[in-house]
Amino acid sequence: MPSPFDPAVTRHPETAARTPWPTTLDAPAPGALDLWLLHVPDPWPAAAALDLAPLDAGERARAAAFVRDTDRVRYVAAHLMLRRVLGAYLHLPPGDVEFTREPCPCCGEDHGRPAVAAPGAPHFSLSHGGGLVLLGVAAGAVGVDVEEPPAESTVRDVSAALHPAEREEVAAAPPERRAAVFARLWVRKEAYLKGLGTGLGRELDLDYLGNGGPGAPAWPEGWTVVDVPVGAGHAAAAVRGALSSRYDVRRLDPAGLAG
Repeated sequence: MPSPFDPAVTRHPETAARTPWPTTLDAPAPGALDLWLLHVPDPWPAAAALDLAPLDAGERARAAAFVRDTDRVRYVAAHLMLRRVLGAYLHLPPGDVEFTREPCPCCGEDHGRPAVAAPGAPHFSLSHGGGLVLLGVAAGAVGVDVEEPPAESTVRDVSAALHPAEREEVAAAPPERRAAVFARLWVRKEAYLKGLGTGLGRELDLDYLGNGGPGAPAWPEGWTVVDVPVGAGHAAAAVRGALSSRYDVRRLDPAGLAG
């Protein structure tokens, strides 16, 4: 089933020239979607220490709690990227970007969608899967997700909780393609739930984000869902409300994060 608007991605991230790290950006226009992609090398070059100075105390504590160096580096790189890019939109130093939580749509408590604590700031969504970090920025609610193909046990266990039509699509896929089919469906689902602000607090079987076809349910009304090409070995998707302009995936150079 095609999305309500099917914008062209003008450069494939595996072959695209890397975008310079931004210092000043215009706010996203209504109907636009800005996507930023970062590949975090593993192992991170020992001679290119990450600059932790922009992170706040909570982020530094979270980074220090990781047992594996790889996980720590990916977390730090993702949050430095988030601060650098959002700081460019806000015309602020990365360390001056402050975050808050919106009310949860399910219970009203303050653990909903992360947001910038500044009036009129753009909306954002951050995801990291494996060595990739994907950031979506828009004038309205947005959600993104990037994942590596899951294990067979994950496909089997999680598929049971999906929308009935999604379960049928996963089950109908050839065994060698089942993980890829599930991953494509799952990143759409995660991105949509992030866009709503509910996360996994919303039942997974309520909304259909499958591949469509004759007799298939419609995708959620009022949302644009796009599959984002991020290269082999990952699946990614982004959602937002009405999308009226073409978008590109801006691939950033990880060397720009070195202190």
